[in-house]
Amino acid sequence: MSDAQSWEADRDRLLDFTRDFPFFNLIGLRVVDMRPGWSQTEITWREDLCQPAGIIHGGMIATLVDTGIAHALLLTDMYRELHAEGHILVSVDLRIKYLRPVSGGTIRCESSIPRLGRHIIHGESIVLNEQGKEVARGDSIYMTVHHERVKSG
Repeated sequence: MSDAQSWEADRDRLLDFTRDFPFFNLIGLRVVDMRPGWSQTEITWREDLCQPAGIIHGGMIATLVDTGIAHALLLTDMYRELHAEGHILVSVDLRIKYLRPVSGGTIRCESSIPRLGRHIIHGESIVLNEQGKEVARGDSIYMTVHHERVKSG
């Protein structure tokens, strides 16, 4: 099996997993597509996802960005190797710049990984509304940690 076939099979498995993931279903988050170093996620405006002024809550946009960056990482060779060794990814910094309100429709988040280090990873996202206008920009720093370290605190 070639590397492309290997990550494509993993992509299909991960996309299936996201469709049944309870938190994603709760808020209506969808992982539309992913490949090594890139992903596309989306969420559709719903009244129960809004803050009191009727615009989508900033936390929903932050979740979209964080999820997008994480899914852009999952198929990279580096992460796949680290995962096989028992490492996981943890966010250590997440920054969001909100550029315009969302009062309806679906917003799409495209995420990429401009810096993929063995221990520190930088990801970034652009969130667009249905008209293609920027709603937000976000970036995150992830760190790889062995899963035993997470359990012990």
